[in-house]
Amino acid sequence: LDVLRAHASYVASNPNARLVLQGHADERGTREYNLALGEQRADAVRRFLVAERAASDRIDTLSYGEERPADPNHADSSWALNRRVELEY
Repeated sequence: LDVLRAHASYVASNPNARLVLQGHADERGTREYNLALGEQRADAVRRFLVAERAASDRIDTLSYGEERPADPNHADSSWALNRRVELEY
């Protein structure tokens, strides 16, 4: 949570900062389900950042679902890495 608070503080104190939250999921489930899950993850992080006073109009979300795995292997450890939100300025 400290890392997310630092990002919220950065967005709040830098009026030109724009942030995109990219939601990801592992390969299990349908494509539609994983896209929705990635969006839910990104939205959860967005709500946290806004609660920490980051400007909501400068934070966008999108979902890649299972399309961009951090680890392409098919194991529990890989799936855990693939369930994530990445922050891009």
